[in-house]
Amino acid sequence: MTMHYSLLDEPLIGARLRETGARARYTLPGLFVALAEDSVRDFPALRPHQRHPWHAFLVQLAAMALHHAGQTEPFKTEEEWRQALLALTPDDTDGAAWCLVSPHDSPAFMQAPVPGGDVSGWSDDTPTPDSLDILVTSKNHDVKQQRARSGEAEDWVFALVSLQTAAPYGGSGNHRIARMNGGYSSRVGVGIEPVGGPGRRWARDIRIARTERSRLVEEFGYRESEGIGLIWLLRWDGLESLPFLALDPFFIEISRRVRLVNAAGKRLKALRSTSKTPRLDKEQSVNGNTGDLWVPISAGKALHVRENGFNYSRVAELLFDNTYQRPPAQIARSDDDMEGLVVIARGIAGGNCTTDGYHERRIPISRKAVKRLIQRDTDGLATAARARTDAIRHIRNLLRQSLETLFDNARERKSHKDVPNSIKQKANSFAKSFELGEDARFFTGPDGLNEEIDSNDREEVFRRWIVAMANRAEKILTDAFDAGPRSGEQRYRARASALDRFRGGLHSDKVLPDLAGYFRTQQTYKEADRELA
Repeated sequence: MTMHYSLLDEPLIGARLRETGARARYTLPGLFVALAEDSVRDFPALRPHQRHPWHAFLVQLAAMALHHAGQTEPFKTEEEWRQALLALTPDDTDGAAWCLVSPHDSPAFMQAPVPGGDVSGWSDDTPTPDSLDILVTSKNHDVKQQRARSGEAEDWVFALVSLQTAAPYGGSGNHRIARMNGGYSSRVGVGIEPVGGPGRRWARDIRIARTERSRLVEEFGYRESEGIGLIWLLRWDGLESLPFLALDPFFIEISRRVRLVNAAGKRLKALRSTSKTPRLDKEQSVNGNTGDLWVPISAGKALHVRENGFNYSRVAELLFDNTYQRPPAQIARSDDDMEGLVVIARGIAGGNCTTDGYHERRIPISRKAVKRLIQRDTDGLATAARARTDAIRHIRNLLRQSLETLFDNARERKSHKDVPNSIKQKANSFAKSFELGEDARFFTGPDGLNEEIDSNDREEVFRRWIVAMANRAEKILTDAFDAGPRSGEQRYRARASALDRFRGGLHSDKVLPDLAGYFRTQQTYKEADRELA
């Protein structure tokens, strides 16, 4: 078998240019040059859930190559990058390790050599790149399976990187990667994106990686030199795991035994086999705390994305709270831009051999917030964010209770447990729509958190926001009247009782004292106006 599809020598990777939007194709070394020049806008063939694995791969690989070469800044030419990447594979100087297809007893890109080269017993059920990829869905209509029947070489590149560096547990013999919290989790990516294209973030994260290298060696026991970086170079029979103490801090792992082969019609397909053990020692990565540059850590465990994804409360914790140890790529630094920074969070909500969806959120950071983050002075920011998340929670609960009163025909129940589940579910659906709306405007909407942080009168911005939020909640309640009782007497009684419960809660110090105080002040003003009249 000869070698085909070399990432070092063939322009397999498609991109669009920032300046013109024109299409371009790059070798891997050529892509590094383009990223360093920040001339790339995006990668059109890259699927959303592949974005973080691809970014992390490009950063780790470049940082490893630069360290190995004793270089502090990215190389300027394609040939320099080519030689630096070849230097990472000294036992495979023919470039086989950078080809999608190579003899099975040699490494291929993201594919470990097979001892003896015998793949006769391997599964032949992976005809398309997306059937190889990690995104397992409960229904075929979530993301159509095996739709990429004419997948190009770059589709296989992205699928391999996604599978090998971000795969969860996939059933017996299909082990998870090390950089995640448990088998049914995912590899999360949280970091800061500066103004510009993906090249600026790539260059920023490379600088961070090089700065963090010594700490990772000291804290996690990785090897300062001669550690295993490209794990796909080593032969793998599926029976042995590698110890973390043998790894380079920027190691690029593989989780599955896969080999690409040429198929009919100048197409590629994948052969797969299982393994008895994970490629990396699972006892040393049980909670995913491996020093990943993009993974938040809490109580020694990597962040696990749940079904609600990166909602406002989770993001507020990630940004400002001490619940999570912020990963290096998320920490604002003195050499960052003061304007235009965005925190970007990506991850798949894990499930038992399925997923609960891909989640991605971009949160612009205000100028004052950037300053506080650089100074590590986030207590005030955390307090402001917590006040808002608490307010949303209280009003959501009040709205839900009022909706239950509406849908229950204003019946008086001895206990909330006596309310039928069908009514609870109906009320919760309306309350959830309220919360989703507040989620969308939490940071950047009118009187949002960013505006409050930057304002010289933060109390006034918060007051305007909470009053507007109460009005939006009441609007949802009144819109729900049409879904409530239809008969005359019951209808008016239920609507009046629901409104009384909602407005009474807003005026109660037990729900939101700040809001209740505002309404009392407004009532005093109205009474004074009447007396003057």
